[in-house]
Amino acid sequence: MKTIITIQHPQSEQHINRQIGSWADWDLTPLGVTQAECIGKRLAEELSGCPCRIYSSDLRRARHTAEMVADCLRTTVTFTDVLREQYLGEAIGKSKEWARDHVQTLVWPQTIDRAASVDGRLFRGAESLRDVWNRLLPFYRQILESSEEYWILVSHAGTLGVFYAMWLGWNPEMLEKCALSGKSGGVSFLREDEAGHRMIERLNDMSYIL
Repeated sequence: MKTIITIQHPQSEQHINRQIGSWADWDLTPLGVTQAECIGKRLAEELSGCPCRIYSSDLRRARHTAEMVADCLRTTVTFTDVLREQYLGEAIGKSKEWARDHVQTLVWPQTIDRAASVDGRLFRGAESLRDVWNRLLPFYRQILESSEEYWILVSHAGTLGVFYAMWLGWNPEMLEKCALSGKSGGVSFLREDEAGHRMIERLNDMSYIL
């Protein structure tokens, strides 16, 4: 049996300055700090007595979130670049308006950062969704092979969407047709039962930031 709790970092600076997140190292806003503290306190109540492994993206907005959650749980965090957001190449540091005008591949309607093809690269030098999949895969297998039951992952919308697809047994090509979207501050619960069935019991539970 395994329980994986994912946290999409709460409000950070790129959410209000209309710039691309990706690997730009934005921090949380004051509201985001409050939201992260709320998440940590709530999880500490729910997971009291449960030993948890916390892994986090090493980008500042996720790192700050994970540190606050870990303080509440009285544990430590392992930081890794594996859980970073999708790398968007030349768009990093640019505005969303710039990105909309310079996207280099077909995208899903009403988006600027969701390529229509799993191999599509949104901007020059960017990762494709398949690249993100391949980056995550060894880490995902590490979790499955581990004997530890409780894991907390602090990451970003696009990366967590790929992780959920893996959890449900999709292949990479399914990302061209289906997506599990994230929300800032959303907490999700993934479980595997004793028979090996995998479930997403809650997706983007926003009550944790209140």
